[in-house]
Amino acid sequence: MVYIVSWQKFQQAAEDLYDRSPQARYTVKWKSSDGILVLKITDDTTCLKYKARSSIILNRFEALNASLMYKMQNRRPQLVAPAVVDPIAPSVSAADTSVSVSQSAPAAGPAGGKKKKGGKKKK
Repeated sequence: MVYIVSWQKFQQAAEDLYDRSPQARYTVKWKSSDGILVLKITDDTTCLKYKARSSIILNRFEALNASLMYKMQNRRPQLVAPAVVDPIAPSVSAADTSVSVSQSAPAAGPAGGKKKKGGKKKK
C-alpha cells in the first residue's frame, strides 16, 4: 500500500485495475484534521492509493469518478453463442407472436390515478 505520487500514474493505474478486475472497490476519505483527501482502489491483491492536499485535484478527481462510473455502468454480460436454427422446425407466424405479446402486457388503469378534489373556496 504505497502512495502514488503522480496523478496521471494513479489515474491510469486505477482505470487499468478496474478493467482487469471489475470487482475492485474504490474509496474516498477526507481527513479534515490534516486537510488531506485520500483515494484508494483495491481488488484484494493490488492496492493503489493517492493523497492530495491541493484543491486543484478536485477537478481531476471528478473526472476520474466520471470515468470509473461510465465503465461501471457499461458492463455487459458475455453473450452466449446463438443456438442453431433447425430448418425443419415450423416457423412462428406473425399472428402467433402478436397474440403472445398482447397476453403478456398488463392491463393499464387510468393514467392519473384518483382525481383530486378541489380545495375550499374563498368567500
